[in-house]
Order: sequence, then structure tokens, then C-alpha cells
Amino acid sequence: MSPDRPVSSDPAASRPVTLITGAAGGIGSALARTLAATHDLILSGRGGEKLDALCAEVGGRPLTLDLTRPETFADALAGLDRVTNVVHNAGVVDLGAVGEQAHAVWTHTLAVNTVAPAELTRLLLPTLRQERGTLVFVNSGAGLRANAGWGSYAASKFALRALADVLREEEAGNGVRVTSVYPGRTATEMQRKVRGQEGAEYTPGAFIDPQTVAATIAFVLNAPRDATLTDVSVRPGPPA
Repeated sequence: MSPDRPVSSDPAASRPVTLITGAAGGIGSALARTLAATHDLILSGRGGEKLDALCAEVGGRPLTLDLTRPETFADALAGLDRVTNVVHNAGVVDLGAVGEQAHAVWTHTLAVNTVAPAELTRLLLPTLRQERGTLVFVNSGAGLRANAGWGSYAASKFALRALADVLREEEAGNGVRVTSVYPGRTATEMQRKVRGQEGAEYTPGAFIDPQTVAATIAFVLNAPRDATLTDVSVRPGPPA
């Protein structure tokens, strides 16, 4: 807890409240399980049995958000009180050459991967400032280098990196920390989809374990207040 935050006699008030988007996915669910013992969790997704089961398992509060409709976020967030940290983890990917992808793919990808995090952040900034909290943007190696066939996804992730960089400068004086995390290929259902689009076999053991990425994000959130981890890349380690 920040020394600048008022001390409360209520034990629950001393625990950070962390909102995770894409919570039912591989990295999101691993992060929820990692943080459950020390954070109060708001787990966002499209709803459904998987999200409900995760909330029941970790004691999280479900938050249904349609990331393609940012105009609905304000109403969805109306019942929230404290939010200390936000982990923007949700994302979509569709591979294809620029000359082959219609504008609908670009619009959808940018809406979910960039516009939704920007609007959700805007709405939650007042409480993040009050809590002196942390914003984590789960980016991608594609946010550092754009390769052929990855145009729409890389563009959304480059824009997400710019959003984080701008927020870091704008909110430093308000005590809000901002970190971009760049995982390499991670063993998730999204990666299974990507491998299918690449016409390649999906072998989970060849990729980073989602729990490893979750542990990295947890380290960022729990880092001492005298430091901000601005950019963290997570790459596969050497063979065991």
C-alpha cells in the first residue's frame, strides 16, 4: 500500500482491487489465480460459464464488458467503488496480408486491442489516481516489431504501446504507474488460433507457460512504490 494512501481500520480496504480484462483466457485466468490470495479481483469478460467458474474459484467479482462497444462501459462500471490496478489483457488477432484484409478486420482489431483499453482507462483514472495504482498493458512482441501478415494486429499493439507511453508521462504526477508487458508466444487458445492461421502445429510445450507471464505481471503490480517497471519483455528461456 502506498504511504500516501489513507490508513483504514478495515482490513479489506488495505488490499488492492485489481481489474483484469480477458480474465477467462489463459494469461488472465493464470493471473487471477496468482493474485487471489492478496488482491480483491474484478474479472472482466464477455460473461458465460467459464468466467463464472473462475470468479467462484478465486472469489472474484464478474464484470461483463463488450469491448467492441466502449459507449457501454460507463454504465457497466457504475457499481464499482475502488479500483487500484487495471490489467488490460483482452485481445484479438486475425492474420492476413494488408492487401487481403477488409476494413472490418482492422476496425474490430483496433477497437478491442486499442480503443477499448483507452476508454476503460479514461473512465477509471479518477479512482486509479486516488489509489495511486498501476496500469498494465499486456502487449506483444508484435508491438515491438511488425512482420508480414501481422499488419492489423501489430498496428493495434504499436498503438497500445503509444497509449501506455503517453499515459506514463501524463499520470506520473498523479502517482499512477504504467507498464507495458511484451510476452512472446504463449501457450493459450489465442496461440492455438494463430498457429492454425499459420498452417502450423500447436505444441503448447514450445511456448511460454501462461503462469510465467502471470508471475511477471504480479511482480509488476507488487513492485515497491519507489520504482516503475516501464517495459518488460518476456521471452522463452533456454531449453530445460
